[in-house]
Amino acid sequence: MILAVDVDYRNRSASIAGIAFENWADAKEKSVFRSRLDDIEDYMPGQFYRRELPCILKLIEEHQIVADSIVIDGFVYLDGKSRPGLGKHLYDALQGKISVLGVAKRPFKGIAQECELHRGMSGRPLYITSIGMPLSEAKSHIKSMYGEYRMPALLKKVDRISKAMP
Repeated sequence: MILAVDVDYRNRSASIAGIAFENWADAKEKSVFRSRLDDIEDYMPGQFYRRELPCILKLIEEHQIVADSIVIDGFVYLDGKSRPGLGKHLYDALQGKISVLGVAKRPFKGIAQECELHRGMSGRPLYITSIGMPLSEAKSHIKSMYGEYRMPALLKKVDRISKAMP
């Protein structure tokens, strides 16, 4: 199973959404998960993981989700290779048992060009990073995801679900 997650923040609370699906090219999710976390950390530049990691772990633990891969909105490695981002911290928190793929809409300073992925007719790339799976395989999976636009349909959907939560 593949799990895509996204988090929406309002003041000191977070709405966490997850969509589970079986195959990378699936058009529809198998399950939707929702959680809420209060008293979250303030955002600190360069340390986004301190705020988002507890949210993702809460969703996984609360719903006892078992996944083979997790797709996050963000970076595994901020530079694409060695500077740990949210995805690397998530991978470590899960004891390296689940591959993590990061899909970011904007580049982080110094991101390797090899992380760029063009989907659909968009001239703007997505930035893909991964751990527990080779980057080439991660890019192939994200490219194969359902949807004709830059952002895969299920990743757009999990973002909408997190934002729509009360």
